[in-house]
Amino acid sequence: MPRRLAPYRSFASQIPGRTVSVSVVQVSTLVVAEHEGGFVKPSSLSALAAAEAIAKDNKVSVLLGGSGPALHKAADHAACSHPLVSEVLVADSEALAHPLAEPWAELLRSVQQKGGYSHVIASSTSFGKNLLPRAAALLDVSPVTDVTAVKEPHVFVRPIYAGNALCTVKYTGEGPCMMSIRSTSFSPATEAMSETKVAPITQVDLSFLSEGKSTWVNLTSQDTERPDLANAPVVVTGGRGLKSAENFKLLEQLAEKLGAAVGATRAAVDAGYVPNDLQVGQTGKIVAPDLYMAFGVSGAIQHLAGMRDSKVIVAVNKDADAPIFQVADYGLVADLFEVLDELLKKIPEKK
Repeated sequence: MPRRLAPYRSFASQIPGRTVSVSVVQVSTLVVAEHEGGFVKPSSLSALAAAEAIAKDNKVSVLLGGSGPALHKAADHAACSHPLVSEVLVADSEALAHPLAEPWAELLRSVQQKGGYSHVIASSTSFGKNLLPRAAALLDVSPVTDVTAVKEPHVFVRPIYAGNALCTVKYTGEGPCMMSIRSTSFSPATEAMSETKVAPITQVDLSFLSEGKSTWVNLTSQDTERPDLANAPVVVTGGRGLKSAENFKLLEQLAEKLGAAVGATRAAVDAGYVPNDLQVGQTGKIVAPDLYMAFGVSGAIQHLAGMRDSKVIVAVNKDADAPIFQVADYGLVADLFEVLDELLKKIPEKK
């Protein structure tokens, strides 16, 4: 006999001449959260907003993993991050200190099997994209990826054809319903929570963890005071029109004056102008800043899929027929180097 998606409660309503039995799904959600510097990342706070969209009476548990004081500080933050959070699960282990999919997938399977959650949510970050398919395979279910809207507990909207179309899909498989969400499509709660509304924090039993076949080597990153690309309110992006890595420094100077993050198209990354962690697009990072400035960006479909949700889009390109102008709020047909030179002269230094 097939197992149900989640625990059900039944009630009967009387209709003249017959009795109709109705079953209602009890929704409970596990949010796999990321943290940094003792705080839950904004993308994971957006996952909590997605859990609220599934059901207003959703019972939400937040799963955090890692080790050290920063983990426990992040757990305190998660406990008061959203009114729906009923429990924070903390997995304290060196094996989970780094985003390796193997131990994290084991952890997620164990927590899901013990908790019997109807839904599991992660953000569509590099961590979430790496973890969710592996964990779904261990649980023998099919994940729903890149969800941008929730219509019903098992009905979702997601982009297809590189973001050129949206489709509505219904999850009809066995539980749990595992999904990754685009954080730019769900706004985190902004209301201040009551000091008395703090969820309990529980330690997860990790005796099941085994030694994986992969090991963490190191993390290489650039030291910069600029904001994180995925969450920056202002993003300045360069395309192949910048012609060289040296010219990208002009974009970096503009970003420093604006307090903005620097992005790039796939073409610029493939040409070696900048590292791939700056790539914006379907195969890069999805951004939705208040202001998005594109210099020398043609507007390929894959790139537009990663930035079309920006509040205000400004495009500078010498080609008047460039597709980027079809989505831009403000467009300037001009030589980007002349425009950058004028902007660098007239915009004051950031204080």
